[in-house]
Amino acid sequence: MKRRKKKPENETEATGKVGQQKPPVDESHPQPIVPTYDDGSPETSESLDTGVEARSVDEPRMETEVQPESPSAPPPGVPEQRPAQQGKAARASKGVVVLAIGLPGSGKTTWFKRRGVTPLSSDMLRSILFDDITEQRYQGLVFSTLRSLLRARLIARMPWNYVDASNLAAHERRQWIKMAKGFGYEVHAVFFDVPVEVCLERNRKRERQVKEDVIQRMATKLKPPAFEEGFAKITVVRVKQT
Repeated sequence: MKRRKKKPENETEATGKVGQQKPPVDESHPQPIVPTYDDGSPETSESLDTGVEARSVDEPRMETEVQPESPSAPPPGVPEQRPAQQGKAARASKGVVVLAIGLPGSGKTTWFKRRGVTPLSSDMLRSILFDDITEQRYQGLVFSTLRSLLRARLIARMPWNYVDASNLAAHERRQWIKMAKGFGYEVHAVFFDVPVEVCLERNRKRERQVKEDVIQRMATKLKPPAFEEGFAKITVVRVKQT
């Protein structure tokens, strides 16, 4: 009788099980997802039907919102609260990554709460990693972990993904946009165009305050998002005029 050849041991960490046999590659065990960070060329792979409307990246949209006096009630027609559309038609994107952009006190956290959304946030990670939401010594570790969490959600093909950080300048937003587009996702910006005086006033009423000179320095670095950065949609959130 012929001896069966022993399968080679797994010498990579692709499966997280070094030394074990690799699983067969078939319909039940597809190859792991390896994203390709493109240079802006249109997606060629078929997208999942996630309920995200099919659009061309050449059709950017601008919207404006006004912060309500009562932030508790969710606004009508929030996209992530609509039921996913069913069908076999291919979509233009696999989902959406939403980046919040704004100063402390501009209303980012309230905006997410009104939508019943728990975003990926630097504050959340500081609490998890260091048991201290005010810990500021390990910024590199916090944001690299934050990017890893978003990457995991994109690999899992979650249709709606939210990132709550200040994202002040274009160079701070670039990595998020590059990652999202590499996985075939559309990127939206929610820009909180709130005067620094309003942010400072709200900050003074908080239990956990940011130093006012820090907010002032951040305000000098804050740049509005632009479609040229790669955003498919920009929503500008302003305070209600009195």
